[in-house]
Amino acid sequence: MSLATLHSRATAGIDAPPVTVEVHLGPGLPGFAIVGLPEKAVQESKDRVRGALVNAGFDVPPRKVTVNLAPADLPKEGGRFDLPIALGILAATGQVDGARLPAHEFVGELALSGALRPIRGTLPVALGARAAGRSLVLPRANAAEAALARGLEVLPAGHLLEVCSHLAGAGPLQPHARMFPEPPVDRARPDLADVRGQAHAKRALEVAAAGGHSLVMIGPPGTGKSMLAARLPGIMPPLDEHEALETAAVVSLARGTVDAARFCERPFRAPHHTASGAALVGGGGVPRPGEISLAHHGVLFLDELPEFDRRVLDALREPLETGRVLLSRAARRAEFPARFQLVAAMNPCPCGYHGDARAATCNCTPEQIARYRARVSGPLLDRIDIQIEVPAVPVALLDAPPDNDAESSATVRRRVAAARERQKARQGVSNSELAGRDLERHCAPDGAGRTLLTQAFERLRLSARAYHRVLRLARTIADLAGADVPTAAHVAEAVGYRRLDRTR
Repeated sequence: MSLATLHSRATAGIDAPPVTVEVHLGPGLPGFAIVGLPEKAVQESKDRVRGALVNAGFDVPPRKVTVNLAPADLPKEGGRFDLPIALGILAATGQVDGARLPAHEFVGELALSGALRPIRGTLPVALGARAAGRSLVLPRANAAEAALARGLEVLPAGHLLEVCSHLAGAGPLQPHARMFPEPPVDRARPDLADVRGQAHAKRALEVAAAGGHSLVMIGPPGTGKSMLAARLPGIMPPLDEHEALETAAVVSLARGTVDAARFCERPFRAPHHTASGAALVGGGGVPRPGEISLAHHGVLFLDELPEFDRRVLDALREPLETGRVLLSRAARRAEFPARFQLVAAMNPCPCGYHGDARAATCNCTPEQIARYRARVSGPLLDRIDIQIEVPAVPVALLDAPPDNDAESSATVRRRVAAARERQKARQGVSNSELAGRDLERHCAPDGAGRTLLTQAFERLRLSARAYHRVLRLARTIADLAGADVPTAAHVAEAVGYRRLDRTR
């Protein structure tokens, strides 16, 4: 047989589209050609494959070898096609029995010795192989990550010879045992009980966690804004399996490996304020996920919000609304999920002490304060559901002995989980994702609540977007209270969280 066909997978965003690897040995001068839109690393595969075959003791045919990676219009990148190309040559020359090839998918980079090296983006490949109903043969270093896909037979190997022995039936590869980690509810993490005072901010944090709402905290330095943000993941329920797989798929593409022990933990990303737009949103010649995608189903914390470049911050506006980011390049187009929960912190003025009774009089002029706050655009602030002030904590409270009765993160997490279960049962999504008719159907307050909301809308001159966000907040507050319909009290609390609307 001079033609062999194998199954593999490429990368396109967080998806892994199927690739058919066709290897043909034809007449003519000896040569090795790879077609099908391969990039540089794929083109170099012929040298790695040739060296691996020779050092593994196989014969390299002195014939014209043509490798077609179909479909031809799908860009191919990386060394993941080394293993299927090598096996295709062996099957086409009769050195390996090709009868078992159709039941498997193959990915893996080859060392010149024939050893298998790990690849990037294993989890999307595993999910694709599972959907196709095939077993997945891959480097042993990627096995634990691939095994997170429930129901997939993962066959790890450390060397090309092991894969050949498996195909020949002489030494079958042993399936990797799947170990789905338990939800990390008891893992050590910052506890909300450690925060002194700030009852209003803690309540806002609980509301944000319960409904998946974005949050910005304004206050002088040292008032606990960063402490509060770091404790938000601890009061959120752990990821379910679907959410965890989505989050891990993004991490697999960005880092190349997934920590299975932290599989169900919600991510917490805190990029520095000097981060570029590509670092935050994603980008590159070959599009890679940015911080907002790495924070998918988790928290993105932006400290010193006005210090970020304004164009970088404005790039968050569309992902905050849609929960995804689309990166378009001349030859590539990739879409990544970005359903993150934005938490930001900022000072009230350039010096940080405007309105702080502890410090000396703030020397910032009204013009300086206005310019400082204008670094964050109005449309972005309009998309942030909760806007609160975080005042300084009195010294007497800091000197007081620890409060053993302070609510722990575990206690708050139980209330948050119960509220989220109500939302899931009622509408299938969190309150922050409600839109259109679903928003009016599930968030409409009672008569007194609607009257109060109308008055607040006229007095605060809220935008239509802010009006709808108050509705979502009121619905979340009602869920925490176990109420069927948002009342005037719930609406009043929701309006109180729109601090920046009162300063316009």
